[in-house]
Amino acid sequence: MDKETQLVEELVKNALYRIDESMRMIKKSLAEISEDEVWQKPNSSLNSIANLILHLCGNISQYVISSLGETEDKRLRDSEFSLTSGLTKDELLKKLEDVVGTAKRVIFDATPSQLVKIRTVQGFSFSGVGIILHAVEHYSYHTGQIAFWVKQLKNKDLGFYDGLDLNKKNKN
Repeated sequence: MDKETQLVEELVKNALYRIDESMRMIKKSLAEISEDEVWQKPNSSLNSIANLILHLCGNISQYVISSLGETEDKRLRDSEFSLTSGLTKDELLKKLEDVVGTAKRVIFDATPSQLVKIRTVQGFSFSGVGIILHAVEHYSYHTGQIAFWVKQLKNKDLGFYDGLDLNKKNKN
């Protein structure tokens, strides 16, 4: 296997792993809260978990599915934040799973030429690699916000790494 192919496979494998980790953490977080709490805002300056999930769906769709996947951009960003009810936890999770599943397929199928091609998203110029890095980082960032808000609401640890010894030292 040539170095270019190996590098692409490594990028894709690690991006998909991080995406799956965020999904795992969001599912675990949603399991801890009520239908009302999913729409509750910490304060007027912050978003509800439901709004964050809708925002993640919009962002992942715009960056990965539309831009990297080279399809029409249909995002309506403002609507992600304006809703205050209307979807259940299950409906929100299904929407996120559908978007993430499609995005994972786009990332998995991306060719080296798609990964280096520069395109404009939200007025920013990114290569396909930059788009993947943005989407993974953005997903992780909002996953942390969701987890924090659930921990605040429930005053409990979510046990994302139960059963793992995270104090092990690195080995080269």
